[in-house]
Amino acid sequence: MDFPVTQAVRFLREKKVEFLPHLYDYVEKGGTAESTRQLGVNEHAVVKTLVFETNEKRPLIVLMHGDRQVSTKTLARHMGVKSVEPATPERASKHTGYLVGGTSPFGTRTVMPVYVEATIFELEKIYINGGKRGFLVEIDPAVVKAILKIEEVTVGIES
Repeated sequence: MDFPVTQAVRFLREKKVEFLPHLYDYVEKGGTAESTRQLGVNEHAVVKTLVFETNEKRPLIVLMHGDRQVSTKTLARHMGVKSVEPATPERASKHTGYLVGGTSPFGTRTVMPVYVEATIFELEKIYINGGKRGFLVEIDPAVVKAILKIEEVTVGIES
């Protein structure tokens, strides 16, 4: 299968991580519902890479189940900051080097803290962005722990 060699793919190869590439037709604002529909996978196993900023404009990444939202209040409390807000698409791109909709936690331009919803590690495999719109990589979630400096959190709320 021909797939894009993105910064994320280079990072995964450098770390000798095995992954399965999955391409789908990117739909603007389609989100994880669209990728799960096209790939026929469970939305709970599709992991969103979300870029947030603290009230001091410090960037961070949250990895969250596709069928859940992030409680920014709970996250801010956990981090001991006043507030956490989603980064604007422009700022998210600046921090990660990726376009919104194609953001991967692997190979980001800026090294940022990565907070991962704890229940993600209960899954056998996850589908996470490979660094381009319409491109997910299937990996073992334990790999995320092995190659990224992460902190487990419980900040997910029902969508």
